[in-house]
Amino acid sequence: MGHSNINLAALIGSRICHDLISPIGAINNGLELLGMAGGTPGPEIDLIQESVGNASARIRFFRIAFGAAGEQMMGRAEVMSILDDLMEGGRLTVAWGPLDPQPRREVRMAFLALLCLENAMPYGGRVEVSQEDKVWMLHGQADKLNVDEPLWSILATKDTPEGLRPAQVQFALLPLVADDDGRRVTTEISETRIKLRF
Repeated sequence: MGHSNINLAALIGSRICHDLISPIGAINNGLELLGMAGGTPGPEIDLIQESVGNASARIRFFRIAFGAAGEQMMGRAEVMSILDDLMEGGRLTVAWGPLDPQPRREVRMAFLALLCLENAMPYGGRVEVSQEDKVWMLHGQADKLNVDEPLWSILATKDTPEGLRPAQVQFALLPLVADDDGRRVTTEISETRIKLRF
């Protein structure tokens, strides 16, 4: 996939996320108005609120991971807000280490890497994200990992296999985006730990 194709895919991702966030926000506003109108909210309203919150968190995350990066910076508070909302109630916890604002294109790579780790940690665990001397590292630890080796080999070879599923697209996209930024993705995998660097 050439550089122009990556940019085109990113613009499509940005467009989809941009167009979806408005109706999700409108549903959330409608729920708030229902709450202000009085009455006791039932379990159906709770379910809708939870679903809307989850959808909003996913869209915000995907907008960074799969959208156009640009040159803007992302502050720690914004990144933490996205990750906290995304991981709320889930089995995976993420500790975001960088204290200073980071370039959006680098946060994009970190989010794609996080999706790779999430794929290998279906039973939950903890991921620590750090950045030092322009090198990013994601360190995942879990009692049990489920590592699909052909998927993880894509990060090194950049060869996208036939039959790659939509839920696995991060494995094909991360090495291409990293290569465009002059970086190489490396991994270390053991029985309970995964380290991913770029």
